[in-house]
Amino acid sequence: MIIPCRDEGPALPALFDRLDTLPDGFRIIVVDNGSTDDTAAVALARGAQVVHEPFPGYGAAVHAGVVAAQSPLVAVIDGDGSLDPDHLVPLRDLVLAGATMAVGRRRPVARGVWPWHARAGTRFIAWWLRHRSGATVHDIAPMRVCGREDLLALGLTDRRFGYPLQLLIAAVAAGWRIEEIDVPYARRADGTTSKVSGSVRGTARAIRDFARVLR
Repeated sequence: MIIPCRDEGPALPALFDRLDTLPDGFRIIVVDNGSTDDTAAVALARGAQVVHEPFPGYGAAVHAGVVAAQSPLVAVIDGDGSLDPDHLVPLRDLVLAGATMAVGRRRPVARGVWPWHARAGTRFIAWWLRHRSGATVHDIAPMRVCGREDLLALGLTDRRFGYPLQLLIAAVAAGWRIEEIDVPYARRADGTTSKVSGSVRGTARAIRDFARVLR
């Protein structure tokens, strides 16, 4: 399991408490993407493998985790506490049952959890994917499970926020069978700030990265 992190120290203790309830087989890799807080120390104290990726960007962090992983399946989940790792189990089971990749579709559990600007941007990108690439998804796969070798074979190059979009486009082009299930989306942990949805500027930066992938 790969958890890309940048300054997610306040969220990790509660997240690791939930990870402790997962069945055996989920090996945790925290990728510290230039944190200035105690992210790496917290992860090490809870028994996770910590990979340091100095190049800034979501794609860079995830890719570093995939390279470091040794298991045939890789799972990815955000480190901010907004997603419940328990839902990685049904995603994994879908892949074991024949899907090439299983992804989560975020469903906010309360008003204000998902800012309007971030939600609108995601809806547009998902609409584009369905109508232009043939993908059957409604979100950009913030939580997902797939085969490690399958993922590396796609040759993804985006190292910033466009990574999950490039992944879905490449997966459809490669003929992957993608399954999607609803997952609850909660408020991120206190003391952490979203690099995307936390501000209109952050969302605009992500949309810029998405647009670069769509060219």
